[in-house]
Amino acid sequence: MLLSTAERALLVGVEVKGEHTVWSLDDSLEELALLARTAGLHVIGKVTQAVSPVHPATYIGKGKLEEVRDLLAQEPFDVLLFDVELSPTQQRNLEEAIDVRVLDRTALILDIFASHARTREGILQVELAQYEYRLPRLTRQWTHLSRQGVGGVGLRGPGETQLESDRRDINRRIALLRRQIEEVREHREQYRRRRRESAVSTVALVGYTNAGKSTLLNALTGADVLVADKLFATLDPTTRRVELAGGREVLVTDTVGFIQKLPTMLVSAFRATLEEILVADVMVHVVDITSRTVLGQSWAVGETLKQIGADQIPIITALNKIDLLESPERVSAMLASFPNSVGISARTGQGIDLLLERISQVLKEQMLDVVVRLPFSAGDLIALFHRVGSIDQEKPVAGGVEIRGQVPPYAMGRLEKYAR
Repeated sequence: MLLSTAERALLVGVEVKGEHTVWSLDDSLEELALLARTAGLHVIGKVTQAVSPVHPATYIGKGKLEEVRDLLAQEPFDVLLFDVELSPTQQRNLEEAIDVRVLDRTALILDIFASHARTREGILQVELAQYEYRLPRLTRQWTHLSRQGVGGVGLRGPGETQLESDRRDINRRIALLRRQIEEVREHREQYRRRRRESAVSTVALVGYTNAGKSTLLNALTGADVLVADKLFATLDPTTRRVELAGGREVLVTDTVGFIQKLPTMLVSAFRATLEEILVADVMVHVVDITSRTVLGQSWAVGETLKQIGADQIPIITALNKIDLLESPERVSAMLASFPNSVGISARTGQGIDLLLERISQVLKEQMLDVVVRLPFSAGDLIALFHRVGSIDQEKPVAGGVEIRGQVPPYAMGRLEKYAR
């Protein structure tokens, strides 16, 4: 881990004039403080600045640097934590100017992911993201070689040699991790293919971190998925079967939570996991409607879904924690703010039946009209149609049955050779 529980942190937030964002600076810094506490830091305060544009060398201006130095003298801290991703040069310049360790939001999130990864898949994905983040920042680990006075020039050679050696080692490790993650991805793809062959619809639970996805999965299935009131408690997808009205079964997958400014390398490294969302027939976006930043959180989820190419999948919004709202009018107002939404409480079970009905409705809307003539020897396909389809007419024909009705898209692959 990068961080220790004894470390004290000063937060830095910057508002770039003319840059549109749905998050206020205060709300973003409040979330950064929560992230810091999740990582084990003690937050002693914050400083903010409005700039236009950001300072290319240090992100913040000279005057704000002086203010930070003064604060360090008055109340010492161990880490200066920025609510953005800094360039390697900015990070190095800041550390030289203030003589304190500088971390950015990306490093903090990577640290939290590393501490929460439990499965081999999760550990591989986090390690890859960490190495890709650290590789361009290697130089700053060797700056001590240029600070040794007269001997600095003579020591530069060994330093550069070690630096290049480290780069080669890390590049080799990155290549190995990518191969291992690709194996995980192929394994997941085989698993998903078997699911498709069994003709079961899939539902992906998506949402902001700590919105209640794992609690909802437990409510839907009676599962015992870890539920914790902390950010990124779930990194590894968990899939369970759920029975809808009429006896139809679907697979519901709990996925990793999103967050604003989610590091690009994490999205890339977690591709094998996020593809669980891409193959879903419907997504349930779990929203914590008690959060003061509910609209900003919802926007961040939408942006991440666009980034991974999942924004065309049908989506139902589950407005979670309605039991904590003060009035029915407040619930109605929130429902009106989100399209295709259902009010639920994953904790008490309120609204769960309505959510399952809505899932059934969306899946039914995706059904395709088909007429198939199935031989008796294809009894498995006759059973498949009965299990996942909706039958309008079934009549005997020579050697089999003709069925007219609707089936979900994923079943068509097995039925199309018998289509009329």
